[in-house]
Amino acid sequence: MMLKKEIFLVFLIANTFIIHSQTPELTKKDSTIVSSWIFGIGFNIVDDSDDRSHKLFDFKEGWNAVPFPSRLSIGKYFKSGLGLEAIASYNKYKKGKIADGLPVTDDKDYYSIDSRLSYDLNKIIGETGWFDPYIGVGAGYTHSNDISRGTYNAVLGFRTWFSDRWGLDINTSGKWTMNRNYTDHLQHAVGVVYRFNIKKDLTEEGKAKLELINEENEKNRVSDSIMLANKQAEEARLLSERLEKEKEATRLAELEKEKAETRNKIQSKIDALEKIHFPFNSSSLTVVSKNTLNKLLQILNEHPKLSIEITSHTDARGSDIYNHKLSESRLKSTLDYLFDNAVENDRVVGKAFGEEKLTNECDDHVKCTELKHQQNRRSEIKIISF
Repeated sequence: MMLKKEIFLVFLIANTFIIHSQTPELTKKDSTIVSSWIFGIGFNIVDDSDDRSHKLFDFKEGWNAVPFPSRLSIGKYFKSGLGLEAIASYNKYKKGKIADGLPVTDDKDYYSIDSRLSYDLNKIIGETGWFDPYIGVGAGYTHSNDISRGTYNAVLGFRTWFSDRWGLDINTSGKWTMNRNYTDHLQHAVGVVYRFNIKKDLTEEGKAKLELINEENEKNRVSDSIMLANKQAEEARLLSERLEKEKEATRLAELEKEKAETRNKIQSKIDALEKIHFPFNSSSLTVVSKNTLNKLLQILNEHPKLSIEITSHTDARGSDIYNHKLSESRLKSTLDYLFDNAVENDRVVGKAFGEEKLTNECDDHVKCTELKHQQNRRSEIKIISF
């Protein structure tokens, strides 16, 4: 009976895994920007030759441009595909170019301020992501050839996007003057655009995918509910095991805590002992040092499982080689005293450092008192196991 139940659980888990693995996922490609602000900066070119038939691309005679950024735009674009934009531009007619049907006698400044209503053609042809064609109409004010005039405008252009925020805008506007005494003209533009305050929504494909995901999630919910009862029973068993382990872990932690507290107390007693110092250029234990070691012996006898490390040091006077040998001799004197008093060899580890670890500034380059040099002629003791 148990074997059949286990086989059923394995089958159910495998089936659930297959269902989940086949569920589609929404990606960045499933969303599109539906509204934003767009700021642009770039160049504008004015064709005021009033000849559209065969001089449309007459760059030399008909086109006017300046060699620096000469166009600013800011616009709000809505989810419906409509956009409102304000544009300011500057240009200069060079002497000899055609303006209002006549040659320009001197260099003339060109200014224009325009507003327009545009429509995103992707709403008709479908979202293309990187390619964003549009058309638009509007009105504006133009001052050119020393004459101000109002204009009716129409625009055809596209934006190509390198990322969600940065792109390139290319467009051509036809500007028809409101005063028929002056000529109409074309204004071409190219520039960098930046989108901000972006809002996104799912594409049609994304919405279809989301609907499919919701259907799959409902199937998964049914499968998951079947597994829930078995899972809860298993979790109850695991919880019981975990509680037992936690109880045992708590008990061991308390033991470790007690052990650490005892170790710290013993180390504090060792630290409270008087320092083991040696006379200058000597490895013989003094009466004070022997008294310190006797107190250490008492601590070792009170705690038979205690192991310690003793390190021996010298002051900086003398050569490095000599001081290292001297610290080895001092260490031997210290260890021999302990071993002669029945301390097992495996309970004590010794290390000799010579003048490598001075406790103060008294190295070979600093003149110090004898008392300060004595502070470096020492043996130190610390617990290594308990």
